[in-house]
Amino acid sequence: MSMDRREFGRLMALAAAGGALPIGNAAAAQKALFDTAPFGQVRLMHITDCHAQLNPIYFREPNVNLGLHGAYGRAPHLVGNALLDAFGIKAGTPEAHAFTYLGFDEAARRFGRVGGFAHLKTLVNALRGSYGEDKTLLMDGGDTWQGSGTSLWTRGMDMVRACNDLGVDVMTGHWEFTYQDDEILANIEAFNGDFVAQNVKVTDEAIFDDAPVFDEDTGHAFKPYVIKEMGGYRVAVIGQAFPYTPIANPSRFIPDWTFGIRDDDMQELVDQVRAEHKPHAVVVLSHNGMDVDVKMASRVSGIDVIFGGHTHDAVPAPLEIANPGGKTLVTNAGSNGKYLAVMDLELSEQGMVGYKHRLIPVFSNIIEPDAAMTALITRERAPYLGKLQEELAVADETLYRRGNFNGTFDQVICDGLRQVLNAQISLSPGFRWGTSVLAGDAITMENVLDQTAITYGETYARDMSGEELKLILEDVADNLFNEDPYYQQGGDMVRVGGLDYTINPLAGMGSRITEMRLDDGTLIEASKSYKVAGWATVGSQAPGPDISEVTAEYLRAQDTVRVNKLNTPKIVGIKTNPGLSS
Repeated sequence: MSMDRREFGRLMALAAAGGALPIGNAAAAQKALFDTAPFGQVRLMHITDCHAQLNPIYFREPNVNLGLHGAYGRAPHLVGNALLDAFGIKAGTPEAHAFTYLGFDEAARRFGRVGGFAHLKTLVNALRGSYGEDKTLLMDGGDTWQGSGTSLWTRGMDMVRACNDLGVDVMTGHWEFTYQDDEILANIEAFNGDFVAQNVKVTDEAIFDDAPVFDEDTGHAFKPYVIKEMGGYRVAVIGQAFPYTPIANPSRFIPDWTFGIRDDDMQELVDQVRAEHKPHAVVVLSHNGMDVDVKMASRVSGIDVIFGGHTHDAVPAPLEIANPGGKTLVTNAGSNGKYLAVMDLELSEQGMVGYKHRLIPVFSNIIEPDAAMTALITRERAPYLGKLQEELAVADETLYRRGNFNGTFDQVICDGLRQVLNAQISLSPGFRWGTSVLAGDAITMENVLDQTAITYGETYARDMSGEELKLILEDVADNLFNEDPYYQQGGDMVRVGGLDYTINPLAGMGSRITEMRLDDGTLIEASKSYKVAGWATVGSQAPGPDISEVTAEYLRAQDTVRVNKLNTPKIVGIKTNPGLSS
């Protein structure tokens, strides 16, 4: 049952009266955080990268998100005060806490947890009800079926059921493709909405062998787009799944499918959709990552808005990107269920002529949870509560994962790998997903799974030469800092344990990494061998125990977990950068 605008205002008033709102009054709260005044003719809502977080969580935004070359000083590569200044956000407000890491520990205690599907559903229902059910659309940018213990154990089906209850109309994917192909197809079959991806195709060989395919003529594995009739207007939604899935994740799970950016195909499809369907607006639901979306927007004409994901960037306002056909708006809606993006479009027979955009933080202590979703979440979690709630240790400081380099929870994982697998050095992938644990709080098995729950979490311990280590670091650095966004294949810098190094992000391939040293200061030698532990191998399955169990074993051996040394690199070659803060 949807909540109308009056009821939503009453909910805000009750929250303020009860002291839950850290703002002066309910009217100010609604204006600052929940401005739902209708605009235009259709309302598009967007979530992305929730990473299977059904319940409210803590999540610290990055203090390092470097923008180089053409991305220098441009969102999303703004952190801390630079972001507040760019978007006119006042320090110390709930918005400042939502969008930056500033004063995170104190602000998290003050404002509470964020996200949660039950709270998100209340907000979605309110926004649908205040605008009109037939004029609203809810889109999910992917990375939805992965990121928690329950999603791993149910193979993503818990999130399919939750998204059906939330009312997701259209989605695309990335980590969805880290299950087996038959599991992915079963989940899509169970999903009530449309799964769209113009850039995922079935190989000719697989089609010949009668593999499932959406369109044999085009080779599309899934619907490339969908047309939605909304209050007498037509909106085309084109899907763009993560283009580098078989490189960033194991291709062995999805051997019949090929991926890529395919912006030539995108241009052809946009032209076709406009010619055949005469839509009033064309939007792309993307999991490219924001820098890739910006480049695509500059090259492909005829797209009104790109609703982006993958890089977990909470960007308060869209970027307007010029292209040969006019301009395209590029947005990104953060991660972990922490935000709901809302864009109202003003349409005419000539197309989109105006818009109003808000990126709304989902504060769980302000928004009342939806009862039906709460019951669903309780059912999904019930079989696993015993394991999820096991308390392993207490955090001595706030543990987080987010940023171009190391985070404190990443360091805990790296320290655990070194100790349990008896290694000199440890490597952990630069995953952007993962929730935060506040100082003094218990670290539960659920917290560990929030950082490690993947289908290829096996560990390894083997000898590597210093030369191999440098090649690994150089390869990941180029993936992250290449001048051309189309060569940036996702993720942040590999996290390291027991190893320090210097990085110059502006140097060329093969020249960014110098001064590699062990923790004791010993210089890494190219020809010398070192025992290295790691996890999440992409090319083949590693032989060791799952990383979640390795990390849990490390934590169980301690009462309080301390990060004695954060192996984050020394950054040189950058005098100032608004994407870099202390």
